Amino acid sequence: MQRVLSASVTVESRVVGELPSPGLLVYLGITHSDGPDQVAWMARKIWGLRILDGEQSASDVHAPILVVSQFTLYGDARKGRRPTWVAAAPGEVSEPLYDAVCEALRQLGARVERGVFGAEMQVASVNDGPFTVWLETP
Repeated sequence: MQRVLSASVTVESRVVGELPSPGLLVYLGITHSDGPDQVAWMARKIWGLRILDGEQSASDVHAPILVVSQFTLYGDARKGRRPTWVAAAPGEVSEPLYDAVCEALRQLGARVERGVFGAEMQVASVNDGPFTVWLETP
């Protein structure tokens, strides 16, 4: 998750998600052990984490959130010269969970922008800081 001044996601030369003002850019990876409990936890954590200016959260200032699916977060390059993606859940598992995290954030009151699951996306961002936080569910 990155604290950004602005961000956008483009697919096939079309902007599909955009944060024109400061907010959070969330790269969301799903692994095999993730499920509904992790969805609820992650949405609450993203919405309430106090990482914006003045130690405020997105919920405090109603900052928008751009959520981009990113299986490559679970890439493992410890061996050899080519990463393996075995820790990433397959699309049929991860897509509904990606949708659920976006919906859970909306239910909490967030303005949510999205990438396109499984698409080749170009992500542009102006980082604030830079400030990046890695969240892993318990």
